[in-house]
Amino acid sequence: MLKRYLLAPGPTPVPPEALLAMAAPIIHHRTPEFSAIFRRVADRSRVLFGTEQPVMMLASTGTGGMEAAVTNTLCKGDRVIVVEGGKFGERWSEICEVYGLQVTRIEVEWGTAVDPAAVASALEQHADARAILMQGSETSTTVLHPVAEIGRLIKDSDCLLIVDGITSVGVVDMPMDRSCIDVLVTGSQKAIMLPPGLALVSLSEKAWKANERSDLPRYYFDLAKERKNLEKDTSAYTPAVSLITGLDAVYDVIEKSGGLPEVYRRHLILAEAARTGALAIGLRLLAPDSPSPAATGVWLPEGIDGGAFTKLVRNTFGVELAGGQGHLKGKIVRIGHIGYADTFDVVVALTVIEMALTKMGHRVTPGAGAGAAQEVLLRLYDGS
Repeated sequence: MLKRYLLAPGPTPVPPEALLAMAAPIIHHRTPEFSAIFRRVADRSRVLFGTEQPVMMLASTGTGGMEAAVTNTLCKGDRVIVVEGGKFGERWSEICEVYGLQVTRIEVEWGTAVDPAAVASALEQHADARAILMQGSETSTTVLHPVAEIGRLIKDSDCLLIVDGITSVGVVDMPMDRSCIDVLVTGSQKAIMLPPGLALVSLSEKAWKANERSDLPRYYFDLAKERKNLEKDTSAYTPAVSLITGLDAVYDVIEKSGGLPEVYRRHLILAEAARTGALAIGLRLLAPDSPSPAATGVWLPEGIDGGAFTKLVRNTFGVELAGGQGHLKGKIVRIGHIGYADTFDVVVALTVIEMALTKMGHRVTPGAGAGAAQEVLLRLYDGS
């Protein structure tokens, strides 16, 4: 028997409470029973986002939420500035180009956070820019970007800050309103601790004004239509009934475990432990200066093929870690410690890395990673 461990940055494990809620008999989505759940989840999602604005729930992956963010706020031919520091920064550019936007790229070295000064310079050179698009946490490079600093740059202008928060919402304290974010997107399969298929999107007052001028084509992803329906405790089209029911249960889990402050603290400690353990094994961090609390990326030793490494880890040891994307493919491995993750997920990840490296002929000290991580992990239990 091979027990499986899902330790990638997404999809992530789902708590039993949510699994049980989603396994309940399906109910019709146009009933008072479901409307009560829908309203409760919508209200609780505003707390998660840190906003007074409505949070729309779309039956879609996070990429659908990203597309909705573009099509509901911009016009064909608009100039946008995209922070490209990884695979998902590139996705912003690709979406914008499909809809005929003029894209100015800020190319950031993978593994490095964007410098707010570079954004300020791009704004000076392109005063006509209608939006800045970026990640909160770039999953492909395990980097955390300085979203709030960039939000302050444009808070008094007509330029929008559009943020993919798919691995930062529910991971770090990044409240939408206080961070001056105009459009915030997340997806269900990360810190929200659900299967894929639900996107959450919220717009600031400034973004809603932009929505009035936006002329990009949209039908299913019409956020103004969704907002009107949300006021009636329903959705424009068939909602992801089971996922929304599961999200209600997830919010219960978060509240019972100490609320969002405790969620943020747990992510920070797990991430620090993973980095400490990786360094003790002798591995180099992919993002040493601005690491994301969602995932830890490490360079594999010279001569170790990343594809063979993750295949060995999966097929022999039953652990799912993530490899690299783009030009990092075959060179790195990423440990997810996001959402329904705890102490022993980090211990398992570090231990399996040691065992796999040993099996592939790279000498390591058994237990070095998990041992070094333990002192950090103990802080989860003493309130520090």
